Amino acid sequence: MSGPEFHDPAAGWFDFPPSKPVRLIPPIVLAYIGDAIYEVAVRQFLISRANLRPHHLHRTATGFVSAKAQSRILAYLDPELAEEERDIVRQGRNAKSGSIPKNADVLEYRHATAFETLVGYLYYTGEHDRLRELIGKSIEYIEGSVK
Repeated sequence: MSGPEFHDPAAGWFDFPPSKPVRLIPPIVLAYIGDAIYEVAVRQFLISRANLRPHHLHRTATGFVSAKAQSRILAYLDPELAEEERDIVRQGRNAKSGSIPKNADVLEYRHATAFETLVGYLYYTGEHDRLRELIGKSIEYIEGSVK
């Protein structure tokens, strides 16, 4: 059935649940959706601010979603992660993606992938309150370090 009263939160925001249980989804695939979820959160945050010029939005968003920023976020959040979340982060950090972007070093990229894996995991396990909490702290942290 569909409709808001029957929506499975683990299915995500839309009626396209994952093809397998979340624990069987490869970490790099969780990072794939996690990257998109975090990007939407950052964009929504920036649109809530006063300056809505597209170039400014894009340039500012880059400071939040870069591998360097996500690597720093993961280090910041690490002390408050639960053991299960740390396990997911470890799997994401060790995942082989096949390529490294030209403007990130390998360690930063692996930590960014680990952060995105955690976001994807929380999204698909229906832990949306925890997801909002960690993304909110991430945005506050990066916003505070940019000033």
